[in-house]
Amino acid sequence: MGGYGAPPTTSAPDGHGLRVAVLATRWHQRITDGLVDGASRALTECRVEDSALLRVPGAFELPVAAKALAQQRYDAVVALGVVIRGGTPHFDYVCRAVTDGLTRVALDAGIPVGFGVLTCDTEAQALDRCGLDGSSEDKGREAAMAAVETALLLRRVRRGEGHEEAAGR
Repeated sequence: MGGYGAPPTTSAPDGHGLRVAVLATRWHQRITDGLVDGASRALTECRVEDSALLRVPGAFELPVAAKALAQQRYDAVVALGVVIRGGTPHFDYVCRAVTDGLTRVALDAGIPVGFGVLTCDTEAQALDRCGLDGSSEDKGREAAMAAVETALLLRRVRRGEGHEEAAGR
């Protein structure tokens, strides 16, 4: 089961004033809708009022759309989708391209990209991770929380604040 070793759940960070874009695929709609709902709940918990939801055809399109959103002065992007292994190497190529592409967007733009792209062997595994009733995990929520928390950390670092915490003081 995924989630093993996850940090303990903490209270939601105060993301009031952040602009966050949620970007989701259209493939496997039930699963991606669960991911979107989890991300939306997380943004509400974090008091993020300025958010947008956009859909792309599939996971391969996430990086280029995330780059465009990052250039629109969003503080964070949350990328959501699912790729389920099939009988060809297509799974490996798509997963690698999405992971590398989203990482590049985050580094090049200097904003967090919450990674909520499920890469599963079966649909059952994806359903167990997408935050629906009966799911053991809510990766949409986790991706949004990570994006908000990191955006707030970057804001503090850019202002020259928070170094005491990083130094262990």
